[in-house]
Amino acid sequence: MEPVGRFLRGPNASFFLFGPRGTGKSTWLREAHAGSIWVDLLDPAAQRHYLARPERLRELIDGRPDVNDVVIDEIQKVPGLLDVVHALSESGRRLRFALTGSSARKLRRGAANLLAGRLLEMRMHPFMAAELGEAFDLARALQIGTVPLVWNAPDPAAALRAYASLYLREEVQAEALVRDIGSFARFLESISFSQGSPLNLSEVARDCQVGRKTVEGYLGVLEDLLLSFRLPVFSKRAKRHLVTHEKFYFFDTGVYRSLRPTGVLDRPEEIGGLALEGLVAQHLRAWVDYRVAGESLAYWRTKSGTEVDFVVYGPDVFWAIEVKHSDRVSARDLRGLRAFREDYPEATACLLHMGTERLAIDGIRCIPCGDFLKALDPASSAIPLQDR
Repeated sequence: MEPVGRFLRGPNASFFLFGPRGTGKSTWLREAHAGSIWVDLLDPAAQRHYLARPERLRELIDGRPDVNDVVIDEIQKVPGLLDVVHALSESGRRLRFALTGSSARKLRRGAANLLAGRLLEMRMHPFMAAELGEAFDLARALQIGTVPLVWNAPDPAAALRAYASLYLREEVQAEALVRDIGSFARFLESISFSQGSPLNLSEVARDCQVGRKTVEGYLGVLEDLLLSFRLPVFSKRAKRHLVTHEKFYFFDTGVYRSLRPTGVLDRPEEIGGLALEGLVAQHLRAWVDYRVAGESLAYWRTKSGTEVDFVVYGPDVFWAIEVKHSDRVSARDLRGLRAFREDYPEATACLLHMGTERLAIDGIRCIPCGDFLKALDPASSAIPLQDR
């Protein structure tokens, strides 16, 4: 497959680049920072070397006085290097560090706090449809997601099956992040039923037969490993009684599908609907992060059950988006968007569906979901109501 151009744009200053395994952080950096001093901490030999002597980084940099860009891949493997990076940042030499990480857990302590004000934070996400261009296929994305490691694999289904076990083996178990790996594996299956729903940790704890505090800890591990995220409730100038629980999503819809147990009682359309909603969620989240323009992503739900799946809000952006896993649209499907526009007439409302028709019902645009995703570009603040 030809190289895929990514929307992420690096700053001129030093930065952290966070993102789950396989999202293309290293590939992007090798193109954007060609010729840099490179430290690959996924290499076991390099990892052992720097664990024993973190100060060797200074020696490596001093030996290359002609190079000012330094990449440290998977910095969380050797957190002690952060102290060296902090010292070098104050040394007077104009160094630019790019530090990647697929886990934020160990970086919350020590020198990471000292570097917080010095290094920008950026995130790498799975492929966006507009990055893939003509190679994007909605049906395929709904089955395997858009993680580059999986999307480009010779056998995507096998790569996806191995993805969760990679994290369990190399991150959770190897780093001793939880005491009982079996309980954590059961938690992963249980929390998959929360995809696209307000999070109820007590229910998850009952299902896993562990304490609520344990589930809170497991969820913290999942979020530290960047495998999931939560959406808050949009409550600016609220005119109705709203729920308070955040909604839960896995970072990639393919990962959700790989973890979600299925059986004869599971309706394919229910799982397919949650996969579609998750795919839209990950695209909107990537769009917000790549723009770096102050937008936020949320959802809206009243206590009476009226809901809008996504609200994108920022200085020049106010979108209300509903997602329907159906190729037919009726006026009934627009109930949540109508209610939202009653409270927020300034918002641009649209409904994404699985059909091929572009409709306008009561002033609300109804757009094929694939068309919307392929036109969603961080370079534009306009909601993609037209073909790209």
